[in-house]
Amino acid sequence: MDYSILTQVVQDFINQNISANITQLALQKNPFPEANWTLILQQIAAKQKAESKLPSWFTTRNIYYPSKVSVEQTSSEATAKYKSELISGEKLIDLSGGFGVDDFYFTKRFQNVTHCEIDNDLSEIVQHNFEQLGVSNIECISGDSEDTLERLNTKFDWIYIDPSRRNDAKGKVFMLRDCLPNVPEQLDFYFRFTANILIKTAPILDITAGLSELRNVKAIHIVALENEVKELLWLIEKDWTGNPKITAVNLTKDKTATFSFEWNSVAVAEYGEPKTYLYEPNAAIMKSGGFDWISAQFKLKKLHPHSHLYTSDNLIEFPGRVFAIDQIIPCNKTEMKSLANQKANITIRNFPDTVENIRKKWKINDGGNCYSFFTTDVNNHKIVLLCSKL
Repeated sequence: MDYSILTQVVQDFINQNISANITQLALQKNPFPEANWTLILQQIAAKQKAESKLPSWFTTRNIYYPSKVSVEQTSSEATAKYKSELISGEKLIDLSGGFGVDDFYFTKRFQNVTHCEIDNDLSEIVQHNFEQLGVSNIECISGDSEDTLERLNTKFDWIYIDPSRRNDAKGKVFMLRDCLPNVPEQLDFYFRFTANILIKTAPILDITAGLSELRNVKAIHIVALENEVKELLWLIEKDWTGNPKITAVNLTKDKTATFSFEWNSVAVAEYGEPKTYLYEPNAAIMKSGGFDWISAQFKLKKLHPHSHLYTSDNLIEFPGRVFAIDQIIPCNKTEMKSLANQKANITIRNFPDTVENIRKKWKINDGGNCYSFFTTDVNNHKIVLLCSKL
């Protein structure tokens, strides 16, 4: 850490320029010869990113930020809070501590938290920030996580791991064995120190692939923030032998929408032609793959086995977007002429074309209040649903 960044005048300058254009600011002469100008600019850029993502850090005095990239890659407070509410106990160790956002919320659920980070500078930064945030029930340890576990030789209620993808794994299919630490290989080692493990992975990881590498998975949470999937959470219990419970959650400012089902269990979907209302599942549910379960749980008709759109005559509360179907158009030259030079928001579901080609072919402009779904119905007909968003 460069402690000159924490002097009052430099901190005042950072706060005064929180809305500044970093590129333009970089052209100015450094007003603080005793401080690193590049580092000051880095602090401003990272704090700008933290304003919406990490409000507790943003509003706390004398926070020291790592690079903007580190702030971009860390959990948001919203997702950190959600994962912390899944577990609790006396002791937790985080084997890949990073910027410590997840641990900030774990300290509210555990009596003692250990933040393990191999980067000594980052470990020092996190320790400083926790002091500013008023967190006292956490210990920051710099070093290799395996060595730390061996040295502490302590039983933890939970081990938390956010494995990072190795650089040499670029371009490959994302597998847990391509990450550091290699969790599938290390499971038996971890079980020496705990019976419960929480793993956070990137949303690109395929659930089936993850389950093929791991064992004793009790639950998987697919966490979306404002309808963008941010992370997958894998809860592992040492002696668990059943099917995992899948929970798809979408966090928004107003509410939290959840949808759950048991992996490998069977649900029977009902199919039907478009009715009065159309339902499009949120991103977390789409990632879960529980498409037949949606039909069964909400008693909705599915348009087609591969369309993943649902319909009903009666309006229901649904974890996703809901539309009123205004018109159903067969996708042929005669009927599609009516859309020429009209504005519409286009979504494709189980349809053999791209949005760009559809716009060009049928001369449909972007925007407006009409939402058009190009899809395939239960009779394998290509149709367009013109809808109003509710």
